[in-house]
Amino acid sequence: MPVVAVVNRKGGSGKTTLATHLAAWFANGGHAAMLGDVDFQGSAQAWLRRRAGQEAVRGKPIVGWSADPRNVLRPPAGVTHVVLDTPGGLRGLDLAKVVMTADAILLPVCHSVFDRDSAADCYAELKALPRVASGRCKVAAVGMRLDARTRAEDVLRQWADGIGLPFIGVIRETQGYVRCVEQGLSLFDMPPSKVQSDLDQWKPIFEWLDPVLKPVPATASAAAPVQRVMPAPAPTTVPAPRPPPVSRPAVVVQVPADVLEGPPRREGLASWLGSWLDLLPLRRLRHRNL
Repeated sequence: MPVVAVVNRKGGSGKTTLATHLAAWFANGGHAAMLGDVDFQGSAQAWLRRRAGQEAVRGKPIVGWSADPRNVLRPPAGVTHVVLDTPGGLRGLDLAKVVMTADAILLPVCHSVFDRDSAADCYAELKALPRVASGRCKVAAVGMRLDARTRAEDVLRQWADGIGLPFIGVIRETQGYVRCVEQGLSLFDMPPSKVQSDLDQWKPIFEWLDPVLKPVPATASAAAPVQRVMPAPAPTTVPAPRPPPVSRPAVVVQVPADVLEGPPRREGLASWLGSWLDLLPLRRLRHRNL
């Protein structure tokens, strides 16, 4: 559901005129449009009340919705397109809450230097917000109430280029807007032959809004279900054959025969001792006897 917010801190910049015509264009296109009036003055709601009794209204009815800028709630069920008319002086947290719900922001700017300075300050704050900085919320300026006999459009375009603000169109000051607003109507409710020159000025604005209103669908490859790829089974390892046991030569220990035979028998003990005594020095034995 696309949401377009009309924002400018300065009052009298044409926010309600721009917002009501956007809502009427959506409704005439067969969309279930809602005009959210975030402005405390309630100008958009007053326009909707006058519109309710008009037979010249085309398309679907526009749903009205009064919202608090500090608590922008979800729109009613069944709404497909939303336009928010915001109050002047919107800044800080209130501005951030509007940006959090908007897909596009239109900044109406009149010709005077005061309008340009106010719009430049508002755009600088908008650029610092995450949704605008990341491109998820688009911002563009629209020249409002410009005199075709002056260079006002050229001045505004140069000003917008200087601050990097897209300038997408101009709404000139004509009596057609005055008559429509007083009756709760829009240019899109009038016979095209009577207001064709004014309708042509809206074409570049709608061309800029078209990608926001009709987002590019996901590609077929992106929409295709993700197939899970099972990992290949690990290769089975065959244990290497054990080497045959190495035959080692037997160690042969030769033991003296007398050790294997054990101690001498009792009957040969005297002869065995005698052989040892014969080896001892005779002097040593004599000394021991003494």
